[in-house]
Amino acid sequence: MARFLVLQLARLGDLVQTRRLLSGLDRAARRTGGEVHLAVDHSLAALAARLYPFAVIHGLPAHGAAGLDALAATGRVLAAGREFAVLADVGFEKVFCLNFSPLGMAISAMFPPEAQRGYRQSAGQADKDLLLRLVFRLARDRRGGGINLADIWAHLDDEPVPPETVNPQAAPRGGGIGVALAGRMARRSLPPEVLASVVRTLFRATGAGRVLLFGTASQAGEARALLRKLDPAVRDACRDLTGQTDLQGLAEAVSSLDRLVTPDTGAMHLAAFYGVPVTAFFLSSAWCHETGPYGVGHTVWQAVTPCAPCLESAPCGHGLVCLPPFADPGFARALAGSTKAAPPAGLVGMTTGCDALGAVCRPVCGEDPTEAARAAFRALLTRRLTGAVAEASLGHDLAQSSYLETDWVLPPAGRPLAGEW
Repeated sequence: MARFLVLQLARLGDLVQTRRLLSGLDRAARRTGGEVHLAVDHSLAALAARLYPFAVIHGLPAHGAAGLDALAATGRVLAAGREFAVLADVGFEKVFCLNFSPLGMAISAMFPPEAQRGYRQSAGQADKDLLLRLVFRLARDRRGGGINLADIWAHLDDEPVPPETVNPQAAPRGGGIGVALAGRMARRSLPPEVLASVVRTLFRATGAGRVLLFGTASQAGEARALLRKLDPAVRDACRDLTGQTDLQGLAEAVSSLDRLVTPDTGAMHLAAFYGVPVTAFFLSSAWCHETGPYGVGHTVWQAVTPCAPCLESAPCGHGLVCLPPFADPGFARALAGSTKAAPPAGLVGMTTGCDALGAVCRPVCGEDPTEAARAAFRALLTRRLTGAVAEASLGHDLAQSSYLETDWVLPPAGRPLAGEW
């Protein structure tokens, strides 16, 4: 009986992007009557159970205890201790630690090194799979790189499910347009005066009957600012849900939409999970080839100014030059679907699909200066991870500059070679 444990201790979007890995593990577990266990933060446990009903969910205090009184915080710590004891008693065939965090590394240390995948403990030291090492080296050139985070995690397992089977193909569900106002990073989102043009354009182009605004209670001011910028007909069709939906309610509302308009957010990944078409805007540090909507049939508008994608933790030294193309009238025409309109310089329109490696964003309008480099990157990883030969040139220079001799060293005694892919 095969039992697997996945430690996904990050945020909402990461939880949803774990679907390909979890689906593959569920398929393997079913062959032997086994189980898939998933450890998440307490705040995501109920949603995780909804998204992955086949998994045994373990809620842990991964995101701290902000807002809890001392008694409640102590109760969570005690409950976590009981969960640790439960996990330690299960004989897991493989343990996948997907985040480099103190809690994740502490949990992985409870299991033998040969069972660990992703981030792990080996001989008392923090370590990571060769796949993660290679991807980190390749990712030093983010503009020329392009593998979705969901596919990195999926390939930590030996038998990932085909990428086209992960999420349903995008199709309208009848519930109108949804608008996710902003993500956690303000500069990765469109301000109300720019977003208003986008909402107005899509409302008219799609003939939608209603528009739902999603956001936290702290984003209620942005919702009001957006509504002030809209035409009366569009404004009257809007329903402001900021601060009114918990995660379960958000999943319920998003799953019934015709389309979600969004920056790189957890709501975007939820829409893709349910096969709801996404129109996404990626700028600043957001790079659709890393965290774009997974599946077939979504639309992404990616800023490709020379400084993009930037480093999320560093301040912008270029006056956010990736934002003005979204305010250009030419973008509104391209967004409306005009066959004669081209997006302004610095912006590329993408459609999402799948290939042998995983999710892929393919340019359909605008000039993509890194398309050739990204094709070579994907050809290299496709050959390395799947054995398939991609259509693009393999990129021998990239291989020579990215591989180290240690990538070919046999694993320590007792660790199976299969674990090193």
